[in-house]
Amino acid sequence: MKAIADTGFLVALLNRRDQYHDWAQTLMAGLTPPLVTCDAVLTETTFHIGDARAALQMIDRGLVKATPVLEEWPRLLELAERYSDRRPDLADLCLIRLSELYPKYPVITTDVADFRVYRRGRREIIPLLTPSALR
Repeated sequence: MKAIADTGFLVALLNRRDQYHDWAQTLMAGLTPPLVTCDAVLTETTFHIGDARAALQMIDRGLVKATPVLEEWPRLLELAERYSDRRPDLADLCLIRLSELYPKYPVITTDVADFRVYRRGRREIIPLLTPSALR
C-alpha cells in the first residue's frame, strides 16, 4: 500500500525508544515505498531525531519521497486560514494538500486529534493510519 508519511510516524520509525516504534516498524513492513512526504515533515523529523542524516538516508534508500508542495502556497494559505483556530504548522498544511493531490493514499500519523478535524477539499475525511487503528 502507498501512503503519505507524517512526522510522528517517521520519528517512531527511526527512534527505537519512541512509544510507537513497534507499531511503525510493523506498519512499514506492509507499505510500498517510497512514502510520500514533504520538506516540512522531513525538517520536523530531523529536529526530533537530532540527526539530518537519518532523514536524508530515508530519501537515499527510497523509503520516502519529498514532494514539493510549497509552490502550492495559495492553497496552503487557504488551509491555514480555514484551520486558524487549530494553529496548524506548515507540515500539517502540506500533508492536507498532499492528501488532496494523492486522494487514494492514507496519511500515516500519530497526530489523531488534528487529523480527525482536517478535511481535504471542503468536507472529505482524510483516511488515516494511526496507532489506535491497530488496537
